[in-house]
Amino acid sequence: MRLESPSRTDPSAGGGTARSLFRNRAVRLAVLGWVSANALILALAGRRLPLHLHDAAERSTSAYLLDFNVRLAEVFLIIALVFFLTRRRPGPDLAARAPERATALRETLLLLAYGAGGLALGFAVGRAFGWHPFGLHLAGSVNETDDHVARSEAIAWAGYNLVVFALAPLAYFWRRYPARALNLVSADRRGDLRLIVVVLVVEGAVQIAALHPEIFDLTGRQLLLGVPLTFLLYMAGTVLPTMVFIYAILIPRFVKLTGSIATTVILGGLTYAALHVWDSWAEYGSPREAAISIAFLLLTYFGPGMVKAWLTVRTGNAWVHVWAYHALAPHTLVDTPHTAHIFGIHR
Repeated sequence: MRLESPSRTDPSAGGGTARSLFRNRAVRLAVLGWVSANALILALAGRRLPLHLHDAAERSTSAYLLDFNVRLAEVFLIIALVFFLTRRRPGPDLAARAPERATALRETLLLLAYGAGGLALGFAVGRAFGWHPFGLHLAGSVNETDDHVARSEAIAWAGYNLVVFALAPLAYFWRRYPARALNLVSADRRGDLRLIVVVLVVEGAVQIAALHPEIFDLTGRQLLLGVPLTFLLYMAGTVLPTMVFIYAILIPRFVKLTGSIATTVILGGLTYAALHVWDSWAEYGSPREAAISIAFLLLTYFGPGMVKAWLTVRTGNAWVHVWAYHALAPHTLVDTPHTAHIFGIHR
């Protein structure tokens, strides 16, 4: 199966065959990292994970790891589905959307340093007000923890992330690059819409089967008020920040610097995982807990981050992953009960 076109985008890919894919150093390192993360958790965690997960007391460590590896299989099925649906589309030349190499390297390093600073400041702001640190997930998202989240924390989290990770970077790069260079326009609206619908249906079905979201237990009033509120809250706090910071700005620069679609997709997955470092389940009180948290973070977010990157490099449109694989499923689907609880939307 051909995973990418033999083009200037990936001159080292040997024509883009599956066999050549496994000769890619980044792919081999990703496989090693995934196996190592599994082994690290097995070696350090014991029977129960020392993390602040809502079901950590009931589920074994091996059960979590089994779930992660099943989810990775689903990630590759989604990637294959996206390839099938876009196989006749001309691949976008994302490298041409980035500046020349020296500028791309400087912008990438500065943006990554800015992102680290944004996470550090988010930690300080959250702690200063007695809240959870601000990362790309609101505490309690996707059934993470049972921690109480105040309305003020949820609103401040969304506003902080929107400004720091979306509006400020977009304002800076918008003055220097056109919308197409930032992956913000579609070259094939009908093809993008078809891709969004198919992936959303598949991913929504998987989320329902795997997570059994409590949205189906809500009343009509809770749905009427909670669904749009959840959509807006998470669009501001995680979806737009993710789209702008990684998939609009960084992805073309990753392609330019690496010359490899496979490496770009992997870097997209790693960056996405890093932006969730302050998830409320994580524990950093000891070296052991920190190692387990980082490994768990990788296993949780690396795959979804790769899917988002793959959707972007196949279409050249960062909006596709927003609608197909982020804003509606999982967040609106899974987090509406959490939002209803935070904002006191009763039956």
